[in-house]
Amino acid sequence: MARMNPDQFWESVQPIPNIMPIMKSPADSPAASEAAVAGGDAGVFVEALRREAARIGFSRLGIAPAGPPRRQDLVRRWLERGFAGVMQSWFERQESLRSDPASLLSGVRSVIMLATDHATGATTDATDTGLAGEGRGRVARYAWGDDYHDLLRGRVNALGAWLESQLPGCRTRGVVDSAPLAEREFAWLAGLGWFGKNTMLIDPRAGSFFFLTALLTDLELPADTPIEVDHCGTCTACLDACPTGAIVEPRVLDANRCISALTIEDHGPIATDLRPGMQDWIFGCDICQEVCPWNRHAPGSTEPTLQPRDGLAAPSLAELLQLDDAAFRRQFKGSPLWRAKRRGLLRSAAIALGNRPHAASFDALAASLVDEEPVVRGAAAWALGRWRRIDVLAERANAALVTRRAIEDDAEVRVEIERALA
Repeated sequence: MARMNPDQFWESVQPIPNIMPIMKSPADSPAASEAAVAGGDAGVFVEALRREAARIGFSRLGIAPAGPPRRQDLVRRWLERGFAGVMQSWFERQESLRSDPASLLSGVRSVIMLATDHATGATTDATDTGLAGEGRGRVARYAWGDDYHDLLRGRVNALGAWLESQLPGCRTRGVVDSAPLAEREFAWLAGLGWFGKNTMLIDPRAGSFFFLTALLTDLELPADTPIEVDHCGTCTACLDACPTGAIVEPRVLDANRCISALTIEDHGPIATDLRPGMQDWIFGCDICQEVCPWNRHAPGSTEPTLQPRDGLAAPSLAELLQLDDAAFRRQFKGSPLWRAKRRGLLRSAAIALGNRPHAASFDALAASLVDEEPVVRGAAAWALGRWRRIDVLAERANAALVTRRAIEDDAEVRVEIERALA
């Protein structure tokens, strides 16, 4: 099959005819449905399953056989290269479980993979210009609204209950980032996309701004066909755009350098050579998706849960730095940003101000030199060190650092301050 660019693909897509709903009749009993699946009418039953998934709120559905993931050897080599970052030990502990979906549901025979589009279509300076605006930070699109886990967990459990009601005796288990399952691998096997050079799963009709949810079942359902063609072609936009060089080669990500991994999973000090590349990202990063041509046609979402919370797409960095523990809990409970923890989010906010100095945020940044968290104090010191290069801010930044140096008792923070003053 020849490769197509996104515009050629969309020109080739024909409208999909509506499928008439299955009429209610005595043949729609659970026993008849079970016989249909086993007796050659599986396609009819799967279409009913797709309609129910769409009714519940999922965007797309695909089915994969529940065998060992094909790409497990690639994951092993990735781990051997130490590319999992702070999640390395977790991945290594879970590797054997991830290689066998039966560890999650005994007797599993099919994995129903579900995609949920999450791009809200909201526009900010972050999406228009690549910057969040003066004194503001950028947040990955998926995290603009409420935490998606509860939403998708409710939906997948509802779909599992429907399946069990149609075929009494069958068993299901829903997975939403909650168990060691190779979701992207099964989503590829289920025909929901191919692995892009940025490691994201890309659907030719929908791009890559979508969540994955899995429903395991002991039913044997007809599997969809994986997309074997590499529709990325010769494009290297994602590799070229990554500011920290995290995509070390096509489809290989070094999480030690990935802005998303650093700002979400890593709550400690960030290597100084990576900090400038973080730009103004404070939670996640969309760069490799924003530059992907296949996202030109990414569908939006009107789901209320996913709509941006007030100011969350590009929050004020100074306001973030002024949050104590109680204020952080109030503001971000039920938000994906909760995962970064207060110290991780404020550390990233300080680094963002170091990369994009904003005079009106000086007081908040300087006050962070006395934060209870050493990692926040260290990041603030680094940021103020960069502000010393700016004439109008140099004297104030230098004075704040000197004052803190005299009383700082944490060895690592003292190193940060000395470097900033060097």
